[in-house]
Amino acid sequence: MRIAYITQSYPPMISGASIVVEQLAQDMAAHGHQVLVIAASDKNHPYISTKKNLTIQRLRSMYHPLRVGQRFLVYPRASILKALEKFQPDIIHSHEPILCWVGFEYAQRRHIPTTFTVHMLPWYVTAVFTDRGGLDKAVEKAGWKYLDILARKSTSVITTTKTVTDIVTGAMGIDSETIPCGIDTRLFHPPLSDGETASTRRRLNLPLDVPIILHVGRLDPEKMVERVIHAAAEVMKSSPAHLLIVGDGKEKEKLVSLAKALEIQARVHFTGYMSMNDGLPDVYRLANVFVMASEVESQGLVLLEAAASGLPLAAFEATSIPEVVHHGENGYLVKPGDARAMAEAIAQIIEAPALAKQMGEESRRLAENYDHERVQLLHEQYYRKLIKQQELEKREKPSSWKRVKAWMGFEK
Repeated sequence: MRIAYITQSYPPMISGASIVVEQLAQDMAAHGHQVLVIAASDKNHPYISTKKNLTIQRLRSMYHPLRVGQRFLVYPRASILKALEKFQPDIIHSHEPILCWVGFEYAQRRHIPTTFTVHMLPWYVTAVFTDRGGLDKAVEKAGWKYLDILARKSTSVITTTKTVTDIVTGAMGIDSETIPCGIDTRLFHPPLSDGETASTRRRLNLPLDVPIILHVGRLDPEKMVERVIHAAAEVMKSSPAHLLIVGDGKEKEKLVSLAKALEIQARVHFTGYMSMNDGLPDVYRLANVFVMASEVESQGLVLLEAAASGLPLAAFEATSIPEVVHHGENGYLVKPGDARAMAEAIAQIIEAPALAKQMGEESRRLAENYDHERVQLLHEQYYRKLIKQQELEKREKPSSWKRVKAWMGFEK
């Protein structure tokens, strides 16, 4: 197959969608398919990189004012159409709700199928709003209307969890295909030896003999990382635990100030953004518990990475999170927004090593269901199904001449 992916960001620019597209594109190319990724350039100029079956076409972009380390495309219709025309895809898979329109235009012209993955629901977007006189509700309503138009324009819609599938079906009355995002369970795995985690602790200037509470993710308003800090501060009153926060974002300075105000700054460590090459998988392995405070997750890749690393999990019971965090089995779910209950959940895990070990083993078993190779196969099978359906429709659709003759009464 010839598969084209359209996305706004792509590594080294990091977002949930960019990580998903990168893994999927690499896996498809490794299985012999010809793959084109169209994305914003991470530099001040457009460029193309090619490796075996994978071509990444980076288009001219601008700095993103709301996201640290991100750039974005300004609807480059002509450039995208030119790239698609040159590549001649059999199917287009969009991961971005604005650029996908160019994919729809090309696909209609060439009579090929399109699919669109829903990475963010409208009320995830409005999570960044505070009380603004009903503006959040207006934006959410417009967002659902826009998503409905996209869904009906595309050949099909992919959702990443059953939760999102049910929400989309209930809100718009359309069917969607549930295919989860995948992770590399060979890269993310439990610690192999005590020495391995000790060396990582030394590298990050962490004490060797204290529990580590870990948070990985963007430090932006909708991720609610301040709740993690408040919960950790409660835990620290009776535990020597330290908090490790991996990631970057607009809220970083505010979060550093919060740790100082709570007088725990010596036990809260901000690493900034860490890539796989920086040793992110090693960081997961040194932790004792993984904590997430976000309530707007379509799936939660960092939860899956932590689970694959054999960590017990603590999170709020919201959106798709309960599909990864099974209460009492591989971690604890608490009432949304309740930082004190979160602190109690963290403390229970830290104070019971045998329970933590059991939960970590259950996390690993769950994560194996999301291995990227299984997810690649699900996408591959679905692409073939869509292409076959499109070909059948083209065969069954009468030609223009036949339609004219039928209208004139020459054919019955």
